[in-house]
Amino acid sequence: QVQLVESGGGLVQPGGSLRLSCAGSGFTFNNYDMGWFRQAPGKEREFAAAISWGGARTYYADSVKGRFTISRDNHATTVYLQMNSLKPEDTAVYYCNALDRGQIATMTRNTGLGYWGQGTQVTVSS
Repeated sequence: QVQLVESGGGLVQPGGSLRLSCAGSGFTFNNYDMGWFRQAPGKEREFAAAISWGGARTYYADSVKGRFTISRDNHATTVYLQMNSLKPEDTAVYYCNALDRGQIATMTRNTGLGYWGQGTQVTVSS
């Protein structure tokens, strides 16, 4: 069955860095665009970053541009989110998303389509 398993979350101080990983299985990983979303307590889910099936195109929400970097290793069937200069407002559960390739614009519009992981908690606090 399709699985997306996030890891790497935790507690980090403001200004610190964290690297999230999402391991995919049960589907043809390199035929899917991949993305990261986040949801803070009491707030709606929001788009953070996305990467096309081959890794050539990346997309970022304005709130994370210049601080977050999305990447993927198709041989390892894993997508990453490097988060630098973290702020308290980055605190959220971060979810991995997979969507059929060619649909990355749909992903950036936060439609909720595709496959989802269970999420990993990121807390930015002193």
